[in-house]
Amino acid sequence: MDEYVKVKAINNAVEATILEAALKERGIPHLMISYHDSAYDGLFQAQKGWGIVKAPQEFVDEVKAIYEDVARHEWEPPAESED
Repeated sequence: MDEYVKVKAINNAVEATILEAALKERGIPHLMISYHDSAYDGLFQAQKGWGIVKAPQEFVDEVKAIYEDVARHEWEPPAESED
């Protein structure tokens, strides 16, 4: 089994959801690890961000590129349809 390495810190839940969907769509093995801890009511997320994404070493560059694309387009409004 491939060893998973930390690829990137994730800033928020929206970014995590979009990134995970993009990675699943492309069949890229990954782990999304949230820093949320109910005992501390999300204290670590306020300090460190939502969490991290891990992937096998051979997918690191691809995951970083997808993350950058997600981060760049995360807050852009959807294109209006011409219907």
